[in-house]
Amino acid sequence: MSQTKGQARIYRKQRIRKKVLGTPECPRLTIFRSLKHLYAQIIDDSIGKTLVAASTLDKNAEGKRNKQSAQVLGKNIGELAKGKKIEAVVFDRNGYIYHGCVKAFADAVRETGVRF
Repeated sequence: MSQTKGQARIYRKQRIRKKVLGTPECPRLTIFRSLKHLYAQIIDDSIGKTLVAASTLDKNAEGKRNKQSAQVLGKNIGELAKGKKIEAVVFDRNGYIYHGCVKAFADAVRETGVRF
């Protein structure tokens, strides 16, 4: 039985989420790509609460889904995380392949000093 690209991503996402868990000491950093924008959240899974959120819809973001916007988003969420005293996270790529926007985002977050 064949599956679409979207269904394959959902299966990969579920496989990753079994293993990746955010704790109060090391919350989960997740990224979501829509057709036009990028969204990122830092989540504490033990209480089910979003600690920090940012997207390309924010005023200080570029507003598109490309590598440059991913870098700006990564720097924004890294600075917000530092403001909340979050030093380390686990990265949940949400079933996306680690290249392009996802890689640019992750590298920009690492540049701000957040470890994962």
